[in-house]
Amino acid sequence: MTPRLELRNVTRVHGEGHTEVVSLSDVSLTLAPGELLAVMGPSGSGKSTLLALAGGLDQPTSGTVLVDGTDLATMTVAQRAALRRHDIGYVFQQYNLIDGLTAAENVALPLELDGAGRRAATTAAVAALASVGLADAADRFPPQLSGGEQQRIAVARAVVGTRSLLLADEPTGALDSVTGEQTLRLLRSHCDDGGSAVLATHDARFAAWADRILFLEDGLLVDATSGPDISALGEVTS
Repeated sequence: MTPRLELRNVTRVHGEGHTEVVSLSDVSLTLAPGELLAVMGPSGSGKSTLLALAGGLDQPTSGTVLVDGTDLATMTVAQRAALRRHDIGYVFQQYNLIDGLTAAENVALPLELDGAGRRAATTAAVAALASVGLADAADRFPPQLSGGEQQRIAVARAVVGTRSLLLADEPTGALDSVTGEQTLRLLRSHCDDGGSAVLATHDARFAAWADRILFLEDGLLVDATSGPDISALGEVTS
């Protein structure tokens, strides 16, 4: 079976000379269809860099990133953008919502950009908002909502449509424990239905929902374990 996501000896270096920073160093991983993978580590460990590379938002300095067997380096910028609209849902730490669009319009936007009609896109968007408990916020604008509500809109935008791969960068950071569990239940359901997801988190409570957990430290993959084995870890300092 072709992995949904594969990183082969991926290194990402930013800057050069005395400003050089190695964000990831020789990281390899595979993600199977149906699998939820958690990536843990403190701030600056490389979690966000890993997700950016997996989603084609950045390119590795060396190594290979493949999504469903396709090397992202062989794709044009436009092809990678189309891949994200159709196949990859991304939850950004900073939400990246458009203030001038309603919650439903923000969620519907990737579907419309991918060619869906306005009515079909809106119907799917409202359903996605309902899945994160925000059906009543469909006509409200991001500045009218709390940080936690904006984060849930970002999650709805990531899961809307038929995307097979979800990349979630600290999606529970602004959420209380109950709403955070609702978000993880949504990711878990996506994977149980045959999709795949990578969750970057510093919280062991949420990483425990995953099938596997990888640990990054200073850009290095230092350990891996299965979900049920992390009860003694506590919380990784963010």
